[in-house]
Amino acid sequence: MTTDTWITQHIELLPDSGLVLDLACGKGRHTDMLLQRGFSVIAVDRDTTAISDSEFATHENLEILPYDLEAAPWPFPPGFFDGIVVCNYLHRPLLTALGNSLKDDGVLIYTTFAAGNEAFGKPSNPDYLLRENELSDQFNEGFDILDYFHGETPRPAIRQSIAVRKQPGGNA
Repeated sequence: MTTDTWITQHIELLPDSGLVLDLACGKGRHTDMLLQRGFSVIAVDRDTTAISDSEFATHENLEILPYDLEAAPWPFPPGFFDGIVVCNYLHRPLLTALGNSLKDDGVLIYTTFAAGNEAFGKPSNPDYLLRENELSDQFNEGFDILDYFHGETPRPAIRQSIAVRKQPGGNA
């Protein structure tokens, strides 16, 4: 499984160990990478069939959680995760919850499609495309922006990506 370049390039920003959420984990390509790096991982997706069938599904540091994040309340308390990884998923009502669920000094690594991607194909629905600077605007208070990108990628696609660290006492 090929991991996302943004996630791979920024994985070093996560604390050396701890609990990481792989949100909308799909087949678990980032879950596997995180487990190999010694993290405990909660892998969440509405349909966990693909990750449940993976060779690492029984890893002692992995919890697979089937959960519909768009139909049920956010299941995690504030300050719960050392890191959160999100790739190719957008449900705007969760953005605040993501920031709140990070511990102080916790890191969020997030990448998905942005407005303009409709010129290249799917997703093309604006509900699933970030607006210009949407992530940097969302995580500008209570977070240190470690890296940010908005533009065309070689795929080709239009993507927006961010890596942030939660400031001590910071709120989303």
